[in-house]
Amino acid sequence: MSPSRVILAYLVWALLWAAVQAVLLWWIGFSLYVAATDALLTNLLLTAGGYAMGTGLRYYQPSIKEAAYLLGWSMGLAAVSTALFYWVTSRVFAGDVVYLDFVDATLPVRFVFTWLLVLLLLLLSWFWFYTLERQQDEQRRATAEKLAREAELHTLRQQLQPHFLFNSLNSISALVVARPEQARRMIQQLSDFLRGTLRKDNQQQVSLADELKHLELYLEIEKVRFGHRLQTAIEVQNETMNMHLPALLLQPVVENAIKFGLYDTVGDTVINIKATIQDHHLLLQVQNPYDPITARPQHGTGFGLSSVQRRLYLLYARQDLLQTKQEENQFITSIKIPQKL
Repeated sequence: MSPSRVILAYLVWALLWAAVQAVLLWWIGFSLYVAATDALLTNLLLTAGGYAMGTGLRYYQPSIKEAAYLLGWSMGLAAVSTALFYWVTSRVFAGDVVYLDFVDATLPVRFVFTWLLVLLLLLLSWFWFYTLERQQDEQRRATAEKLAREAELHTLRQQLQPHFLFNSLNSISALVVARPEQARRMIQQLSDFLRGTLRKDNQQQVSLADELKHLELYLEIEKVRFGHRLQTAIEVQNETMNMHLPALLLQPVVENAIKFGLYDTVGDTVINIKATIQDHHLLLQVQNPYDPITARPQHGTGFGLSSVQRRLYLLYARQDLLQTKQEENQFITSIKIPQKL
């Protein structure tokens, strides 16, 4: 609730209580003028005391262990309010002996009643400011965590590029003399790939169709590097093309598959990429061959897969979204991306 609404509710409550008090005084025999003046003066002093409490608690909030301060404040404000009420009424109604006798007789009761109301208002004000401060602390903490998470995600994405860029530049350097046409083609493909990376730099989520288009650029570059040895097979259900996933998530997974599929085997290598739907999740599977004798895929997750797993955890707070397994001479990386219903 906003402060303006709290103030409005407080004023409505004060006017309502003043009306009830005025009716009671009028009912026991006092004139309407006396009853209304008594009620308005009493509640005016309570309202002023409530404003003073609110102002004080805005700048200083005693802890629960310092509850004695709240008792002291409430008793002090009640005493000041009662004294001011007695001083004002004794002058405004100087000739009304019956009413002044009534005030004298009810003064202790007025003090206790005022003290209880002031204490109640003080406790409500303290609780409201305490809750507001906790909410602001939570908002600041959530904002700080979000900024830290976004900074880490950005760092993880940026760390993926230098490794791939160095390999591509080395390949271009080797092609410049022997195969200049392929070198020029690879430079153009690398330019398109990096341009696409920059466009996606501020995007957290992209469609699978967009991700696959970007992945094709990467694969074209790698096919120039490895020639006929690298082959890819992409199998995608039509229903998955509009599903979303974190931007640039597939490239490091496929790069990992190429690394351990080509470096540890001989002959042609087929990298299989599949996309299906499983329990409201986009299921991505990247499969590469490996030689059980020379390959060690259990130690080969490297920075690529560990960074993907870290990104998934930061985005979805789950550790089970990336799984790897070995089946005969195949190494399979599976990623589940939760979809908004």
